[in-house]
Amino acid sequence: MSELTRNILQQYWGYPSFRPMQEDIVDAVVNGNDTLALLPTGGGKSICFQVPAMSMDGVCIVITPLISLMKDQVMHLKKIGIAAAAIFSGMHHNEIEIAYNQAAFGMLKFLYVSPERLMTDSFIEALKKMKVSLLAVDESHCISQWGYDFRPPYLKIAEIRKYIPNTPVLALTATATPQVVDDIQYRLAFKKNNVFQTSYERKNVTYNVIHEADKFGLMYRLLQKMTSGSGIVYVRSRKRTKIIADWLQSVGISA
Repeated sequence: MSELTRNILQQYWGYPSFRPMQEDIVDAVVNGNDTLALLPTGGGKSICFQVPAMSMDGVCIVITPLISLMKDQVMHLKKIGIAAAAIFSGMHHNEIEIAYNQAAFGMLKFLYVSPERLMTDSFIEALKKMKVSLLAVDESHCISQWGYDFRPPYLKIAEIRKYIPNTPVLALTATATPQVVDDIQYRLAFKKNNVFQTSYERKNVTYNVIHEADKFGLMYRLLQKMTSGSGIVYVRSRKRTKIIADWLQSVGISA
């Protein structure tokens, strides 16, 4: 199976080999095991469910709270010749029905939905008609009350497993404490615990803590030293982002 998934990786994504631990996660899923993958942002989480789903018979249901991610991934999958659709708020009823029918008749490999969508009658009825190869749960830390972004609708995910009892679950997140790791597997009704985790160390990133009263002045001096590339300024609120961007523009720095 590893050879098949490597060929799929090469054919659709153009990569000759997997990143560390990706292949272990893919193999676990293909072998039908419930799996939790902890990979840092940018660590290739989408590959971990997209590649095995392409090697399996049926549609992969992807649960994510981010509409922008749904649209982006569906667009990318279509671009490389893979049938995918997303269902999100604001869509016309007819568009939703078309997506459900395509999934039921085996015309889709990926169907993206929000956790809020799962317990609607229309989704449950459609689910009963689908052959589901994999249930991928993105941002899975949201299922844990001990996580940093708890979303109650995630607690409903395990309830749909009774309709697809033989379908493995792949939970994905960028970060989770040991308590959250255990909670995710419990809340998603894993048949047995199965966790893959890579190191979060980024050798090209360093951290410095500077105590400075004049933060704007310090930021200006640091940005003046940048000769190439872009900088990212993290703040507490959206309002603050606009204040800082406007100030940077006023002192001649594009932002």
